Amino acid sequence: MDVSTQPLTINIKRIDSELPLPTYATVGSVGFDLLCRVDTEVAPRGLALLPSNLIVETPPGYMLLLTMRSSTARRKGLLMPNGVGVIDQDYCGDGDELMVSVYNFRDEPVTVLRGERVAQGIFLPIGRFEWNEVEHVGKGRGGFGSTGD
Repeated sequence: MDVSTQPLTINIKRIDSELPLPTYATVGSVGFDLLCRVDTEVAPRGLALLPSNLIVETPPGYMLLLTMRSSTARRKGLLMPNGVGVIDQDYCGDGDELMVSVYNFRDEPVTVLRGERVAQGIFLPIGRFEWNEVEHVGKGRGGFGSTGD
């Protein structure tokens, strides 16, 4: 199956139906844009949660990864404080709106406007594993950072 021509169907609910469904900007985009549902001010050097307007039912065998758009840090001065957001398959009930956690690294407040693109979502296949504890796992390569400068 070619995933670029055979998309999966995802159940999704918008909190505010006046805002559009998420879209992929181009045929080659791997992430879909997430919009901010309400005007939100983020204090200088402060944290905030931006409501995305979406409740998403992630299909079995996948996870939903939230990450900032590449232009958000430059344009808005916002980063995700933990780098990414991992959305589990069972986070999909009526109160489970996707929220984008942001940190304002600027010295002035930043306002994110309703409908503004701030982050992107990417569905990734996942696996579940069982542990097989062993006494030895083989020769190491030298530790953290050992492959070069």
